[in-house]
Amino acid sequence: MEKLNVGGQVVIEGVMMRSPNYYSVAVRKPDNTISVKRQRIKTRSLSKMVFIRGVTSLYETLVIGFDAIMYSANESTGEKEKLGKNETIATIAFSVVFALLLFVAIPFYLTTIVSKNHSIMFNIIDGIIRTVIFISYLLVISWIPEVRVMFQYHGAEHMSIHAYEAGKKLKVEEARKFPTMHPRCGTSFLLFVLLVSILVFSIITSENWVIKLGSRVLLLPAIAGISYELLKISARHKENPLLGAIVLPGLMLQKLTTKVPNDSQLEVALKSLKDVLEAESSSEKTSRLPHQQSHQSTAASP
Repeated sequence: MEKLNVGGQVVIEGVMMRSPNYYSVAVRKPDNTISVKRQRIKTRSLSKMVFIRGVTSLYETLVIGFDAIMYSANESTGEKEKLGKNETIATIAFSVVFALLLFVAIPFYLTTIVSKNHSIMFNIIDGIIRTVIFISYLLVISWIPEVRVMFQYHGAEHMSIHAYEAGKKLKVEEARKFPTMHPRCGTSFLLFVLLVSILVFSIITSENWVIKLGSRVLLLPAIAGISYELLKISARHKENPLLGAIVLPGLMLQKLTTKVPNDSQLEVALKSLKDVLEAESSSEKTSRLPHQQSHQSTAASP
């Protein structure tokens, strides 16, 4: 089977791996066993349209990612009680509001203090402040022990994908040879978002602060779509010097969000990857089965 486009996401004490049609979550349980959950992904017709696919992919990533984190939270602690619908909605709402406040509202407010100029310079200063806050946020949370463990699983995720893409056996000793950074990482995507937002926000020339602040929220889907395409192009052609230079800042930023994992963490990441690849392989065999049966039936007929 040809190489598939696989990606992943770190969860609590584990890793979620995603292929074109499935995602699999592997979690290290308190008794040291690995719990695995596999789920088929419902594909959408808009998911292949340029620019639009970036928005749909982001939405799917949020939905799948939240489900994976909820599963990992229950499995990693051994608790069987799950969050109710109201608790889930409240958690999502709080996360969204917190992100908008920290990375949109606060940078905008600080920029209005620093600059009274509403031209492109305002957006450049706003972007710089937003980037500084983002990097500072990563630096602060990287000191939290639980977050450092998640960053180790993040590194394990990337090392496992590197091994698969290089055609190596999906074993700990093989994955150990690869770096913890990967050009298609979500950290790089967020950096693209920060940089692209400077250009996109520059089209809003109104001096009304309500319009300028509101546009920063409403234009996020467009920014996500553009950033997604840039990430895919740069990752596909990373040997190109110009695109390599574009990818480099994201790789450097991953030095904050990835740490070298231990063998136990690599084992979990590889387990998730192998499970999702097994699902794709089984699905491909199943899809061929009716055709093969039909062909055999036709050959047997007089």
